[in-house]
Amino acid sequence: MANAPFTSPGLDGLLLVDKPSGPTSHDVVAQIRRRFRIPKVGHGGTLDPMATGLLVILLGKGTKISDRVMGHDKTYEGVLRLGIETDSQDADGQVVAERDAAGISAEQVVAQMKARLGDQMQMPPMVSAIKIKGVPLYKLARKGETVERPPKLIHVYRFDLLDFAPPDVRFSVACTKGTYVRTLAHDVGQSLGVGAHLVQLRRTKIGQLDVARAATLDELLECPSLEGRIIPLAAALPLLA
Repeated sequence: MANAPFTSPGLDGLLLVDKPSGPTSHDVVAQIRRRFRIPKVGHGGTLDPMATGLLVILLGKGTKISDRVMGHDKTYEGVLRLGIETDSQDADGQVVAERDAAGISAEQVVAQMKARLGDQMQMPPMVSAIKIKGVPLYKLARKGETVERPPKLIHVYRFDLLDFAPPDVRFSVACTKGTYVRTLAHDVGQSLGVGAHLVQLRRTKIGQLDVARAATLDELLECPSLEGRIIPLAAALPLLA
């Protein structure tokens, strides 16, 4: 059958995608699988639908190293908005509180960023895919439920102010896997007494893999093949050591 899935040794490895805002990481995987008829496709770490940037797509035998990809440190750039809290801690959620943030200075923001460097225990947001007794938290959140969830140990290597244009704060952050950047934004707002939520997020690096090497999803879907786009496993593994 002409449209039957096929397997090729050349389709084993990593594909770097610059994810657009809107689709889920699973949506991107599904589009790559359908377009190129590749039976085994996965990803090396979820990005929220709102987020953009580096999404590592795993092809063929590359799916076997998903843990290695997901275990690496991440780097992001983003924008948090002071004065507004949402139930999801980002712009996709419902507003739950508003306060006047006009009195907040850049120096105060920087102080809160510095206070979050190093090891810390982070409470995962209710709107997340973490499971409690087998049920994803976001499903409970949709029902208006709030449950206890265990905090996670994370490490923030760097949390820098890039631009201060009140009420918006543009920043960059380098952190360990499992860090919720929207929770960092939320916590900064809480400490400043005015609340905050994440309005933009872009992942720029996973370990040594850089979004500068990635192609946009539209570019990839328009290609007749993925030849020349895939990082073979032999070349990928040193980058993930």
